[in-house]
Amino acid sequence: MSDNKNDLIELSPLAIAGLKPYEVQPGEEYMNDKQKAHFRKILESWRDQLMNEVSNTVDHMNDETTNFPDDIDRAAQEEEFSLELRIRDRERKLIKKIEKTIRKLDSDDYGYCDDCGEEIGIKRLEARPTADLCINCKHIAEIKEKQGAK
Repeated sequence: MSDNKNDLIELSPLAIAGLKPYEVQPGEEYMNDKQKAHFRKILESWRDQLMNEVSNTVDHMNDETTNFPDDIDRAAQEEEFSLELRIRDRERKLIKKIEKTIRKLDSDDYGYCDDCGEEIGIKRLEARPTADLCINCKHIAEIKEKQGAK
């Protein structure tokens, strides 16, 4: 984990890839080669950044491991490492989801809702590149989830 406080600011996948929002041209076909290349760059950059974080965590934990004589210092270090490991576990799951999404891109299934088959939309995909439901189906799924949680 870096000591740089700016690292706490989480960048969007679009920003990580260093891309600007995609400008759809009039009459442009949805999920054409240009759009697929745009999303491939987003997904691969995001995955690579997360994988780099995993590597940095291992290095950090190896470098920072100290056998503190004080129980409070040792407990604080263990808590810090535990938090880092939980974050990395979530990121590991996200990496798997990103790789699944890249496979969907390869099979021309990317950008279409898994439930209704409609276009998910460029803006939604830029905000959440691993989205597999259109906004309407996602809304319905959230309502069903809330009803089931009661």
